[in-house]
Amino acid sequence: MKKLIRLFLIPMLIFTLTACSDDITASTTTVSPAPQANESGAGATIHTEENPEIPATTISVDYDHDDLDSGVSSSDISYIELKEDSILFNGSGATVENTRITITSAGTYDISGTLNDGQIRVDTQDKEKVKLILNGVDLACSTSAPIYVSNAEKTVITLADGTENTVTDGTSYLFEDTESDEPNAAIFSHDDLTLNGSGSLTVKANYNNGITSKDDLKVTGGTLTINAVNDGLKGKDSVAIKDGMITINAGGDGIQANNDTDAEKGYISIEGGTINITAGLDGMQAETNLTVSGGDITISSGGGSINTTHTGNEEGMGRWGIGNSATEENDAESAKGLKAGIDITISGGSIHIDSADDAIHTNDSITINDGDIVLTSGDDGIHSDATLDINGGHLSITQSYEGIESTIITINDGTIAIFASDDGINVAGGNDGSSMNGRPGQNTFNLSGDYHLYINGGYVVIDANGDGLDSNGPADMTGGVVIVNGPTGNNNGAMDYTSAFNITGGFLLAVGSSGMAQAPSESSTQYSVMYNFTSPQAAGTLVHIETEDGEPVLTFAPKKDYQSVVLSSSNLENGVTYTVYTGGSSTGTVADGLYAGGTYTGGTQVTSFTISSMVTSAGASGGGFRGGPGGPGGRAPQP
Repeated sequence: MKKLIRLFLIPMLIFTLTACSDDITASTTTVSPAPQANESGAGATIHTEENPEIPATTISVDYDHDDLDSGVSSSDISYIELKEDSILFNGSGATVENTRITITSAGTYDISGTLNDGQIRVDTQDKEKVKLILNGVDLACSTSAPIYVSNAEKTVITLADGTENTVTDGTSYLFEDTESDEPNAAIFSHDDLTLNGSGSLTVKANYNNGITSKDDLKVTGGTLTINAVNDGLKGKDSVAIKDGMITINAGGDGIQANNDTDAEKGYISIEGGTINITAGLDGMQAETNLTVSGGDITISSGGGSINTTHTGNEEGMGRWGIGNSATEENDAESAKGLKAGIDITISGGSIHIDSADDAIHTNDSITINDGDIVLTSGDDGIHSDATLDINGGHLSITQSYEGIESTIITINDGTIAIFASDDGINVAGGNDGSSMNGRPGQNTFNLSGDYHLYINGGYVVIDANGDGLDSNGPADMTGGVVIVNGPTGNNNGAMDYTSAFNITGGFLLAVGSSGMAQAPSESSTQYSVMYNFTSPQAAGTLVHIETEDGEPVLTFAPKKDYQSVVLSSSNLENGVTYTVYTGGSSTGTVADGLYAGGTYTGGTQVTSFTISSMVTSAGASGGGFRGGPGGPGGRAPQP
């Protein structure tokens, strides 16, 4: 969508919380598409440059023996038996007072039975390691965290094989210290906390968070079901998931790491497991970095894309619409899928996100090296304020306002399918105002900046109601395949750039309306042609280009009505005459509207042209900037 239009439209528990049982005196405060072997449907092979090595943020998580080993020696175990309204302890290292047991020494503690209203507390003053084995536990506490680690070097909660365990808190907490707001989760630890094993745990957090660690929180096994009125899993320094079956229903964030004082902390690392998150706010939020290298992740945030307050239209005017005020959205809370303050790196795994806000968002950089990613967004599919690099993987954005957006976008490899109600790929500056508490879709764009679009490889298919490829700066294409089904309205174009669009290799096909149509620049080294029909052609009507000797160059069926066709291909040669046909049929194999092989028949010839320069224009007049900076009809930079 034109940035000037956008700028015109846009201006318009505190929680206090502690102890459970009545023996503690306290005050109370309530609180897609497959890659193509042929570049043009004419049998030509695409040659792409070798992908440059791009550095990406790496998070290395150390898992020690305690994190990974859920086995214990029976001779080392103390036993805690919960007996509804009392606790029976057999062993050493703990004291019992009414319905609260306090573990004061390192060791392994096997816990079983039901406790109606009580607490398991860990308080090892010498900072020792403690292992809690949940061996068929139903534990409730009406006024504090049912499991509270006040002090320990590290606590490991092991879910015994074949057992079902439940932890439930109340809707308000009591505090030993009225200055404190902790504990504030059904399972709360001031220190490192790990969950492992092969049993199951259900956490019912009626007051605030489900499971919280003020240091590092790790999950290496087990089946976890967390229902929390606020955040599901929260590790201040980090959250790391290596394995397990995790289901989170959270009123706030699904998973959060929020240390904002140490650049090496506040991160989330997902290496494996199956994670299903339904979150009122962000699915995963990392203060610094978020990495996904494996696992199967499904996220619904903010009620999903259907819950966005905005709708696009066929003219690519975006969600706001002329005359609509956006002020009521200024205080909307963030409801993104994956969000990080600094960097998101995805190098594997399967990710499905349905978000009211951006599906993937950072305030700095995003790198996608691999993975199967499907995004459905009420706002941007992928947004980063600074850089976005795609080096591989399979990315499908099935619904978005703008598909992918950043100041600098580099595509080196991968298969990418984008559907956008506005721009498909948008190179623009400034940060996304919805990154914190702005309304979804609010973007503050600078009028100048180091904007650039690089396409060096990959297979990209775009269906955009706004601009297909939109760069507020230059663009360079050296390889790959790009197919754009652009807008039907003349206020947008299948391509929209300032400065220059230099193409030196690859296959580019951009169809759409003719009013603002652009072709690559004359400074390119690969030939291009732009043909504008005298009237719009119906969706699905074939456009066919062949040499005067009958050698096919292009057979394509656009998804929407179109009036302009831009083609750049290594099959176009200087001095050769080409003929353009419309209609007819083909017996070739079709993928993404592009036909390969077969025979084309029955079309109507509309024109012929001979290539004599890097950019050849034919057909009706119209269109915007053609051929590079300084040319007739060149557009001023779009903010």
